[in-house]
Amino acid sequence: MSERLDAIELEIVRNQLAGVAEEMGDVLIRGAYSPNIAERRDCSTAVFDADGRLLAQAEHIPVHLGAMPDAVDAVRERDPDPGDVFVLNDPYTGGTHLPDVTMVSPITREGADAAERSSGPRPRDGGEIVAYAASRAHHADVGGMAPGSMPAGARDVYQEGLVIPPTRLVARGDLRAEVEDLLLANVRNPDERRADLRAQRAANDRGAERIGDLLAEHGDRLRDAFDAVIEYSRERVEREIAALPDGRYGASDVLEGDGITDADIPIEVTVTIDGERLDVDFAGTAEQVAGNVNAPLAVAKSAVYFVVRCVTDPDVPPNQGCYDPVSVSAPAGSLLNPDPPAAVVGGNVETSQRVADVVFAAIGEAAPERVPAAGQGTMNNLVIGSPTFTYYETIGGGGGATADADGADGVQVGMTNTENTPVEALEAAYPLRVEAYSIRRGSGGEGECAGGDGLRRSIRVETAATVSLLTERRRHAPAGRAGGGDGATGRNLIDGAAVEAKVTREVGAGTVVTVLTPGGGGYGAVVRGATDVDDSENG
Repeated sequence: MSERLDAIELEIVRNQLAGVAEEMGDVLIRGAYSPNIAERRDCSTAVFDADGRLLAQAEHIPVHLGAMPDAVDAVRERDPDPGDVFVLNDPYTGGTHLPDVTMVSPITREGADAAERSSGPRPRDGGEIVAYAASRAHHADVGGMAPGSMPAGARDVYQEGLVIPPTRLVARGDLRAEVEDLLLANVRNPDERRADLRAQRAANDRGAERIGDLLAEHGDRLRDAFDAVIEYSRERVEREIAALPDGRYGASDVLEGDGITDADIPIEVTVTIDGERLDVDFAGTAEQVAGNVNAPLAVAKSAVYFVVRCVTDPDVPPNQGCYDPVSVSAPAGSLLNPDPPAAVVGGNVETSQRVADVVFAAIGEAAPERVPAAGQGTMNNLVIGSPTFTYYETIGGGGGATADADGADGVQVGMTNTENTPVEALEAAYPLRVEAYSIRRGSGGEGECAGGDGLRRSIRVETAATVSLLTERRRHAPAGRAGGGDGATGRNLIDGAAVEAKVTREVGAGTVVTVLTPGGGGYGAVVRGATDVDDSENG
């Protein structure tokens, strides 16, 4: 740890950096137009140092945040200038999946000062880059073969939407209108997209302002603080890993098809704990598949980092130091490290959940007391759209029970951390009506501590539209732990008839789409009789 900062100074700066990231998130959420960002908060913000090391993040979406360093690295390779803002979504160059659009802004001392003075152009006289501000938001449509850009049957990334490599949207303070026009010409609802992109730019500007404040307060000591904050987190995570028993621990699970076929797709992991190091190897995982559940390695890393934070100490400040003791690998051309142009939109949302499940299971062999029963293990992605609107939502389900607490009902688990769309906001924004929204009683696994219950959400579509569902745990139940019962599997219904876990379908006005989400697994020997799942209102 840097000798130039004492413990009090370190704690002050650490909290100040976290505050920068959180304030960026507030600006993005309040400035966004789409319900998906403004209401559901499907977005993330973070700040990085000049070398691309994560300094602090807002506690937003795990699958966004663990992969964001790759986006910053991709921008750094483009030799950014002061006043630039880069935009990207390419899953093979720093992105996750196409709807997640990332903006990265280099911050200089001069640029930070200008951002604080006004929202106008940055100075053109250069300046050394001292940090980066980054924001990532899920845009409800980025083009492609189906509204919402999450088609179940996509076979390559081009069918999923517009691919944006790291591109200067703002060059030395000046918006490149022709670039923005090009992006908006290839998406549905361009006015909504334009407003959300502006909200991301405003969030990055706020990050630059606040870093400028810290530079003014701390001067060159701020860079020493960057090193100290990272080293502090690294040392704490290394101590936590060292407390785990050394050894090799394995686990496996499956995905329920890829949108092209229903065949199970295996994911295997070996976790090696060696002193203060933890290695995660996905050798044995399936080769990349024809459908869209492939996941870039950055997404697999996000899932691993999330699990490591959970099983060590979640209170360790999240930054590059947390990740330094952890290595992640997957064979090239595999499900978790695919070759382009493999389709990946489902990999970010569904495969990431299964990666988290298998890494939890493997580490559970080493430290069973630190690992809960499986949560619902899916994001239950629902997209309803047309050329004039796109509604997207991930729907909560049952949380897994722990050794000393029941699982929570109707929550997001694992790799997502969004809120739901309030019924009033949903119905005001879209030609949709919520017919039912309730707890799916009895869907949590039984046990000494019970798994959380899933949800039932039924939506009536009031106009002809396209419905896309990307879901999991429809065949294989979320597992209980230490003798606890499994959670109930989920179900998808269109006008009362069951449909596949991954499907895109054209529907007419009046159609009712119902998603019954899985329950979480129970923990400990069953001490009460099983109950029936309450699906009586499923139409």
